[in-house]
Amino acid sequence: MVSIDDFVGRFDEEPGYLDFARVGPIGRSVIEEERAQSELLRRARFGSLAALDRQDARVRSAVATLTGFRDDQVVFQPNTSTGLMHVMFGITGGVLLSPAEYPSLTFAAARASDALGVLNPVWLDTDGGPVTPSVIRDQLTKSIVAVAVSLVDFRTGYLADLDGIRQVIGDRLLIVDAIQGFGIVDAPWEVADVVASGGQKWVRAGWGTGFLALSDRAVDHLTPVFSGFSATDADGTPLDAVLAPTRGAAAFSISNPSALAEARLSMALEDIGDVGVSEIGSRLAEKVSRIIDLADEFAIPVVSSRAENERAGIVVLEPAADQLTVLTASLFNHGVTSTTRQGRVRLSPHVSSDDETFQMLADAFLSYATAVTV
Repeated sequence: MVSIDDFVGRFDEEPGYLDFARVGPIGRSVIEEERAQSELLRRARFGSLAALDRQDARVRSAVATLTGFRDDQVVFQPNTSTGLMHVMFGITGGVLLSPAEYPSLTFAAARASDALGVLNPVWLDTDGGPVTPSVIRDQLTKSIVAVAVSLVDFRTGYLADLDGIRQVIGDRLLIVDAIQGFGIVDAPWEVADVVASGGQKWVRAGWGTGFLALSDRAVDHLTPVFSGFSATDADGTPLDAVLAPTRGAAAFSISNPSALAEARLSMALEDIGDVGVSEIGSRLAEKVSRIIDLADEFAIPVVSSRAENERAGIVVLEPAADQLTVLTASLFNHGVTSTTRQGRVRLSPHVSSDDETFQMLADAFLSYATAVTV
């Protein structure tokens, strides 16, 4: 194990970056890993490509270590959306999900329904609130075979109660879009049947990285609709015959993945495993509290949850409608990177967000407060 400070020392993004919920700047170890693997590919020295072939087993092992799934229950994906498409096209029956989920979920459900007609999206009515166990319980019907939810809501930063959801849905499949919390939330992955995530946000592995983890129950219930030549029991590439999909998570693959992307994701996950997700989460909680305290100091309304058990790494601000432009301009002018959407400003730090970043944020808040009180 390494210390949290050693982990932080592996990153060196510019001060002012508070947009990890959009994309996480990658660290030195990931860059160096990709460079090393790229060098193998560049030179193609005799026997060297075998190291690239080993990256698939490596990345599945790294995901298994952090999730508790077996490595044979994991398959690499280029992003969260692809993994969720695999899942939704493989389901027969009703799937309960909020229409306010990130489009990776809603589009996958709608596209699968339109194309095959065997999945029925059942849109959860949250009355503008979060997806909670009680809201789900009150809208369950016998036709619903699965419930899909984001671990962390991209709009509000709300951290889902996976344990509570599992208790109310019984033996239905629990599908989790984990991208806004994977790597920073020590979640009870064992209660989920499907975990899909990309590595470009909090994991900090860059684009083109992700995974799909499936419980044995999920494998029993899902049909591998998009299953390519890389997903058979053949020893090597199957030639001259179209073979049936293999059984298990490996069936949800279309083609050979990028070994370079797998290496980046492996390195990032191994770094996280070295320090521990709980340690990262604890340090990040301090950063989130610090942003909330600054917002309170300058009377900027915080509409995301303040309770640590209901939040992860996202803070959402909602100034008065006529003050939104002033706030976003102040952040921009002071070099603070954030996301503005639907009248709200989303700030998302990581453990590497430093004192200079917080000073820049404080200066931006001061400029905003001065402008709106003049």
